[in-house]
Amino acid sequence: MCSRPSVGGWCLAIIMDPSHTKRPRLKSRFDKALKYTAKLHRTQIREGGKVPYVAHLLGVAALVLEEGGDEDEAIAALLHDAVEDQGGRRRLADIRRRFGKRVTRIVEACSDSDTIPKPPWRERKERYLARIRHEPADVRRVSLADKLYNARSILADYRRVRDKVWKRFTGRKQGTLWYYRELVKAFREVGPHLMAEELGRVVTQLERLARRRPAKRQDSPRQARRAG
Repeated sequence: MCSRPSVGGWCLAIIMDPSHTKRPRLKSRFDKALKYTAKLHRTQIREGGKVPYVAHLLGVAALVLEEGGDEDEAIAALLHDAVEDQGGRRRLADIRRRFGKRVTRIVEACSDSDTIPKPPWRERKERYLARIRHEPADVRRVSLADKLYNARSILADYRRVRDKVWKRFTGRKQGTLWYYRELVKAFREVGPHLMAEELGRVVTQLERLARRRPAKRQDSPRQARRAG
C-alpha cells in the first residue's frame, strides 16, 4: 500500500515527476531577467517575419542551458542583443547595476557595436571574428548559441523563400555566407565543441542549397505541341 497522499486513487510517489530539485539552478535573478528582456524587446520582431524578437532570445538561452551554461550565462543569453538594439553603453551600465559584472562582461563581449550609428558592417564582423577566438568559455558558449540559432533560422527561412532571404541581411548572400564560414573556423580553432560542430553542419547545408540553381520550368505537353 502507498504511504504517500493519493490523487484520484493514484499514489503521488508514482505520479510525481522525480526530476524536480530542491536547489534550482535558475533563481529569482533569472525571473527578473526574463521580465526585463521581455520589456526591452517587446516591440521588436524578427527580420522578415512577424515572430516576436524575444523568441530568439529565449531560444539562445535554452541552447546555453542545454550545453551546461549557468544562470549568469543564461541571463547574458537573454540580454546579448540589448546593447546593440536597446541603448548602447547606457544599457550596458543598467545591466551591470541589475545583474552584476559577469553578466555585463559576457553581454559586452557578445556585442559587435555599442554606438549609434554602427560602424560599417564588414568592419564590425571582422573585429568580432578576431576577438571571439580569445574570449573565455562563458562568452564563447553564449556567442555560439546565438550564431547557431541564427544559422538554423536562416536555413529554415531559405527553404521557404529561397534567395529572398538574403535581402534581410546587410551583407546579403555572399557576405552572410562568408561571415558564418569564418565563425565556424573561429570556434573550431579554439577547440572541439558540440555547438560548433552543429553550426558547421548547418552552414554547410545552407551553402549547398544556396549554390543550387533553380530547376528550369518544364513545359506541359500542350505547351510543347503549340511551340512545335
